[in-house]
Amino acid sequence: MDQKKLRIASLGSSFAAGPDIPPQIKPLAAMRSGQNYPHLLAQRLNAELTDLSVSGATLLNITVEPQSAPLSEDVFPPQLSNLPRDADIVTVTAGGNDINYIGGMISDACGATIQLPDPLTLDELAQRLGGVLDEVHKQAPNARIYLVEYLAILGPDTRPDQDVPFDQERITHHSGVASLLQHAYLAATESRCDWCERVPIHELSLGHALGSKEPWVGGFDGGPLLHPNLDGMKAVANVLFERIQKDSNKTLL
Repeated sequence: MDQKKLRIASLGSSFAAGPDIPPQIKPLAAMRSGQNYPHLLAQRLNAELTDLSVSGATLLNITVEPQSAPLSEDVFPPQLSNLPRDADIVTVTAGGNDINYIGGMISDACGATIQLPDPLTLDELAQRLGGVLDEVHKQAPNARIYLVEYLAILGPDTRPDQDVPFDQERITHHSGVASLLQHAYLAATESRCDWCERVPIHELSLGHALGSKEPWVGGFDGGPLLHPNLDGMKAVANVLFERIQKDSNKTLL
């Protein structure tokens, strides 16, 4: 008898979905790539994939709020509404839109002309992330959940007014926002470690931020704008593959 294939589900926003990385797959309004890290991971594991990630999603768009796509009539239901109950692995990358992580940097680049919603505090973000994890665990109780951090945008090689169109003060500010996101991921997984783990992509990718020799994200002079490029998606998929292979001896295969 053939061994049952692993079933992977992916939840999250653009750092999971992969806008501007070809090929963009249907529905196009999701701005989702066929070479994002969930697809690349599923290929490595020869697994079935349910990719529910949508660019622009907030944590509430994962749990309870439908998401309207800009410049489109498409409306995406809360991502959890389509989560397979028999998923073996669920990846989650989200929360940046809840604290204006990328939007804040783009706003600075545009001279602060973009109106952004008030960001969540650390406690609010950690609580909301934890709520997502609890709902995933409730709906797919046998799944191992991987809370996958965002790739680093700013790192030790990032030069003010060269690699980014703002000064060192704003680099420090936006690095602090990234740190808040990391701390929220850590807080959300601490009490859920029996079935969930944080994947520290931010720290692992600092040497591949803007200004480095091999950036894993696009900058202001080349796309995808402040988002993972294909090399970045491959790197995340590789880290996850190694994690899952390591965990498989205990729980998955």
